[in-house]
Amino acid sequence: MHEVIQELGKKRKLARLGGGERRIAAQHGRGKLTARERIAILLDEDSFEEWDTFVEHRCTDFGMQDKTIPGDGVVTGYGTINGRLVFVYSQDFTVFGGSLSESNAEKICKVMDHAMKTGVPVIGINDSGGARIQEGVASLGGYAEVFQRNVLASGVIPQISLVMGPCAGGAVYSPAITDFIFMVQDTSYMFVTGPDVVRTVTHEDVTAEDLGGATTHTTKSGVADLAFENDVAALLMTRRFFNFLPQNNRQGPPRRKSFDNSARTDPVLDTLVPDNPNQPYDMKELIGKVVDEEDFFELQPDYARNLIIGFGRFQGMTVALVANQPMVLAGCLDISASIKGARFVRFCDAFSIPIVTFVDVPGFMPGTGQEYGGIITHGAKLLYAYAECTVPKITVITRKAYGGAYDVMASKHLRGDVNLAWPCAEIAVMGPKGAVEIIFREDARDTELLEKREQEYRKKFANPFVAGRRGYVDDVILPRDTRKRICRSLAMLGNKRLDNPWKKHGNIPL
Repeated sequence: MHEVIQELGKKRKLARLGGGERRIAAQHGRGKLTARERIAILLDEDSFEEWDTFVEHRCTDFGMQDKTIPGDGVVTGYGTINGRLVFVYSQDFTVFGGSLSESNAEKICKVMDHAMKTGVPVIGINDSGGARIQEGVASLGGYAEVFQRNVLASGVIPQISLVMGPCAGGAVYSPAITDFIFMVQDTSYMFVTGPDVVRTVTHEDVTAEDLGGATTHTTKSGVADLAFENDVAALLMTRRFFNFLPQNNRQGPPRRKSFDNSARTDPVLDTLVPDNPNQPYDMKELIGKVVDEEDFFELQPDYARNLIIGFGRFQGMTVALVANQPMVLAGCLDISASIKGARFVRFCDAFSIPIVTFVDVPGFMPGTGQEYGGIITHGAKLLYAYAECTVPKITVITRKAYGGAYDVMASKHLRGDVNLAWPCAEIAVMGPKGAVEIIFREDARDTELLEKREQEYRKKFANPFVAGRRGYVDDVILPRDTRKRICRSLAMLGNKRLDNPWKKHGNIPL
């Protein structure tokens, strides 16, 4: 037995060494942590239970039978984050460049299968050169096995991807299917075809960073949700983010003790919206004033900045927040904002997270660029997401709610549960100026008369009381009472039950 124990110790030591000291040093030289170092930071201390430590590849081509390393380039298992169970896999770039083999894929699939069976989230740490070329189609088949599990797990358990190195070719589709993607500045990148292929096929000269780096995907493509300065920051923020997520689609959103008074009012909000209807204000200030302890975790802050999405808490319970941002494009909805909002709303609905929507939207962005780009289809995504959504929905109209954008932003007509408005809210088909110019176009040359008509229109229609008379707005509230009214509404909706008609699935306008 003593000899067996010694042999076990040697094998474990060999597995933990990964690709060896030289390759570990090279990994550190790039400013990157190793697979096990990342897991140690991500999970609670001494909570990680590793599986398949001794798995090796089965390839015998190209002399691979003489090149085996225990673990075969991915570390898998489970542990806890702040005491809550999570499955994790972490690709090891020091072993065959983290490339995916058949055995490697089997390890990932095993933890995903167990995560589904036990109702536990999965976090994947991606740092891989792609498919293991020596294994050919077996490696490609391994990718497809992982993709299939990503799809089956979607909407059942939360899935988070941390891209902390290269992620190229077919490898990108696993993170793309997961719910959230976090990247690291300067050391991680994602693209379907690399710079060399792009240069050959399209004659574009582009660097890996410009083509698929963290900045590109958090500001231009919207593929990634957040980018962090280094591995440690990314892992620690993932721990914080994990606290907002439920374990699975059968459990409600997590709660934690809150010391913030649910009846707290804030007089500052009474002066947040400027008297000039064309003057912007920062919607993030409102969000910070109403959530518990000003703790708001924003997602995609640098992409489609005219729409804000993220998580906060009310009375200790996770709540999703969606808000127009008047500081950017006057808060108009465009293609990017619609896609951003729709995907977030659908995630929240899948995992029973209540949604609070703050509305200040003058409409959809006009222009040939938007129309040619398909704003009709993409705008309908956000409409579809809100209409399909069955979780508690609370809407607060702070200022403008014009045209079709009023309907889309969680209106009463899309089964909004509680719809509130501030006294300065303007709910109308369009702004007073545009409306008057259409209705009274014969008086277009008489500017004084048009101004008078505009004031009449504003008084009659551009206010919350017409909508209030029809029951489209449940109440007109003082801005200072916003947090109190949201907390009460959430408490009232705690046992809400709403089922959509049975269907295999809908056909969202993709």
